[in-house]
Amino acid sequence: MDFQGGGMNGTAIENFVCVIFNVSFMNCTWDVGSTASGDTQYFLYWKNSWKEDFTECQNYIRDNYGRRTGCRFQNVKIENKVAHFLVNASSNGQNIQLHEDFISLYKIEKLTPPLNVTVNCTEASHHCEIRWQPPRTSHVKKPSCFKYEVVIENKGRNITGNSYIFESFSTNKRYSVKIRATDNECLVSQSWGEWSTPVEFGEEQLTSTSSYMLILIPVLAATLTLFIFAGSIYLKKTSATVPQPKDPFCELSPVDFQTECKNQLIKHETEEITVIES
Repeated sequence: MDFQGGGMNGTAIENFVCVIFNVSFMNCTWDVGSTASGDTQYFLYWKNSWKEDFTECQNYIRDNYGRRTGCRFQNVKIENKVAHFLVNASSNGQNIQLHEDFISLYKIEKLTPPLNVTVNCTEASHHCEIRWQPPRTSHVKKPSCFKYEVVIENKGRNITGNSYIFESFSTNKRYSVKIRATDNECLVSQSWGEWSTPVEFGEEQLTSTSSYMLILIPVLAATLTLFIFAGSIYLKKTSATVPQPKDPFCELSPVDFQTECKNQLIKHETEEITVIES
């Protein structure tokens, strides 16, 4: 493919930037030339090996006016390759300058967060061991190619290796740790990568749970006591409404209970004697 040079100053793209993220995705963006006319349209071509042919972007990013201001790529292989980028343009009234760039792909990678961050605390020794695994990449296999920043309580420590002993651990506090990676003299980007998701550790969380239980237990006990009390009142009311067996010879009287009952018993006995004699 033949790319012509020349063109008016200020018509070429400006601020060309490419970033590789999530191992194999790449975004390249640029600004429209300061003197480029409104109908200028740009075209991005690239190759990541001198043996390959240029290929045009298949997924352009456009601004609010429909002009191409970037490109999205997938399945990008970093390895130790230097990519060659060309951006030309078309315009009805102008001859547009060509933009050319050579970029070492590993230098523009945004490293993923370190993986599998774990914390193991020992209360007796008052220290915690924090461990992790290297970030995912497509071209780096040696763990020693990374160094890390470990942040606990907003204090950072630069670490080589995949573990760190936190010796200021207090059983009465709760902590949070996050980690990110960068180059350790290998073919790795010297920019810091993405932070890992914060991992919380310490005894405050357990203490908090215990506090909930201390509150919950009395509430349950009070509820149970109230239930038993209400049940006993209900049983008393129920038993009070059950009619008691009456004496067949003596019923309750609003007058004098003992006297009336005695009179009725005497009358009853007299009637029995009369019946027998007859």
